[in-house]
Amino acid sequence: MDKATRFFTVRDTERKWHLVDADGKTLGRVATQVATLLRGKHKTEFTPNADLGDFVVVVNASKVRLTGKRTELKQYFHYTGYPGGAVWEKFEDVLRKNPERVFEHAIKGMLPHNKLGRQMFKKLKVYAGPAHPHAAQQPQPYPAS
Repeated sequence: MDKATRFFTVRDTERKWHLVDADGKTLGRVATQVATLLRGKHKTEFTPNADLGDFVVVVNASKVRLTGKRTELKQYFHYTGYPGGAVWEKFEDVLRKNPERVFEHAIKGMLPHNKLGRQMFKKLKVYAGPAHPHAAQQPQPYPAS
């Protein structure tokens, strides 16, 4: 019985472009679906040690919502590297100043924390408004919940 496990490579798969509209959607639910698309777990040829995922364009990132009191309570931590350089930012402030960062932070934490995860993260394109410069790639709308 010669039944070897088939490992797929980038040459064996076709990359698609997906368009996800985050208007009025919950941050975590949309982020998990986007992370699944970036990793390629929705494909039958999923291989954990290869970047076989698709490109994802997220629009209307500034209109995302959180449930409960998370809007007031959620904070982002950043350390500058200097003594006393701990920086805490409220979710509302980050969403107002740089709404793309909210999505990037959520999705980056759901990808592998290594070279492969950084490579997958480069296929994510996030925009605060409804306009994006990727019309030439013809991204297909993805029904995110």
